Amino acid sequence: MKIMIIDGQGGRIGKILVEELLKKDLPCSLLVIGTNALATAAMLKGGAQEAATGENPVIFNAPDMDYILGPIGICLANSLNGEITPRMAEAVSSSRARKILIPMSKCNHFVAGTDTSLPLNELIRIAINEIKIV
Repeated sequence: MKIMIIDGQGGRIGKILVEELLKKDLPCSLLVIGTNALATAAMLKGGAQEAATGENPVIFNAPDMDYILGPIGICLANSLNGEITPRMAEAVSSSRARKILIPMSKCNHFVAGTDTSLPLNELIRIAINEIKIV
């Protein structure tokens, strides 16, 4: 099973996703990709072993993943204050991977029906529980 976590800005969501995913000790290969060096470094501090930064790693690796996790903005062009390029959003959206997205109400994105009052750790717990071993 191949899992990719994508995050930008300071990488806080990605770091917590990495930490919680590693606690589950799933038989998987984990690749983290930051939209900037700060986000990548945060996810490495969370325990990730394999990392990359920028647009091309997302485009290159997304088609081969089983799961892609991150804030909802990873599949919306120009989100995360412009850090998600249209090509990155297209690669994530077009991937056959199951996308597990953390609902965030920043950058003018709101998903009706989501409970954005839940604490981030609870949203991440829900997201991690969506990963199924096949």
